[in-house]
Amino acid sequence: MTAVTDLVALQRRTVRVLVAGQILGGIGIGSTLAIGAVLAAQISGSDAWSGSAATLSTLGAAAAAIPLARLAQRLGRRPALATGVLASAAGAVITVIAAAFESFPLLLIGFGLLGVGTAVNLQSRFAATDVASPERRGRDLSLVVWSTTIGAVLGPNLFGPGELVADAFGMPPLTGSFAIAVLAQVAAAVVYLTGLRPDPYLVSRDVQRAQDHADSAAAELNGPAEPHTPSEAQALASAAARSRTLLVFAIGAIAISHAVMVSVMSMTPVHLTNMGSSLTIVGLTISLHIAGMYALSPLFGWLSDRGGRIRTILIGQAMFIVALVAVAVGAESPTLVTMGLIFLGLGWSAATVSGSALVADLVTGPARARIQGRTDLIMSLSGAGGGALAGPVLALIGYSGLAWAAGVLVLSVIVGAGLVARVPTQKVAVDQLAE
Repeated sequence: MTAVTDLVALQRRTVRVLVAGQILGGIGIGSTLAIGAVLAAQISGSDAWSGSAATLSTLGAAAAAIPLARLAQRLGRRPALATGVLASAAGAVITVIAAAFESFPLLLIGFGLLGVGTAVNLQSRFAATDVASPERRGRDLSLVVWSTTIGAVLGPNLFGPGELVADAFGMPPLTGSFAIAVLAQVAAAVVYLTGLRPDPYLVSRDVQRAQDHADSAAAELNGPAEPHTPSEAQALASAAARSRTLLVFAIGAIAISHAVMVSVMSMTPVHLTNMGSSLTIVGLTISLHIAGMYALSPLFGWLSDRGGRIRTILIGQAMFIVALVAVAVGAESPTLVTMGLIFLGLGWSAATVSGSALVADLVTGPARARIQGRTDLIMSLSGAGGGALAGPVLALIGYSGLAWAAGVLVLSVIVGAGLVARVPTQKVAVDQLAE
């Protein structure tokens, strides 16, 4: 399947399959983490451990990023994505068992495995670029990111049905949502295993090998290539160095943007609660923030394809600035905080979609999946770090101070974009970077 028409048809089918898998996986994750904090506090006996669900899930996503990427590199996206969602389903099962025996250590293991589902969501966006044409790469990636919205919105609303499931089967309280998660994740695995045929990553690898073979054959027909002059060799080395610099910037922009988003978002419920806001206001604020993260991602994918990757990353940073100023100046106003959280989600979406598309533009060769996995690892660790540091920063300098501190990170991305803006986007031979 190397004809252009076949690749176009394969890409369309791949995006549809990934969207379906993201919706099912999002339902599984959303339906569990929404109640995970309550379950952790109940089993541990202390509200201090309520954040362990999000923390362990983030660490689980980080730990799974490289193994899943290596699996994709060896066998393709299909087994990698299916394995990831089944591991997440196993985490849901372990969580139910932990609740039945009131075992907090076992509960933490369950949360960690549930986080593997997040790693699958992250890898899926790169899977959408395997056989995508360069001019549509950002749009296709953003469609897969957008589909997460459906699961993220539906998942937390399954608490009621989950309780009915728990009552019907005599399960421990609060665990019915995890049973729904198991079904959703298993269904996602079936979608990946049956739908991703032929495997887009393996097809892209075959196409690349065919192109390399054709280039080698053409070189043989044209005779031995003349050796590069010292100036030509220096120009090639300089171009490779510039491209690697651009790749480092792309990964850094994704990671820093994620840290900014997580640090402010994770402390907003605490801040609003301390202000006396109702749980309804807190829930609405976070829901609007999540909508900002995903709902407009196709627009940012289109902008990155048409207007350029770095320009769209800068649009994301501009939205971050609006968000952080609103949060810092209006810290005592729930309305301004909510507006700030919406722009915080929009900034994350623009930076993440465009930054991921830039990584997909740059990396090629057999180690492509591994570099993408490292991107996800760095992103997850940055989010975990941002969330972990946000608490002490909030205690030391308050919510407004946290927003100004996050602004420093935003400025670092803007400065980095200015430094690399003139670097041409070229493919990077990433085999050496992956070692």
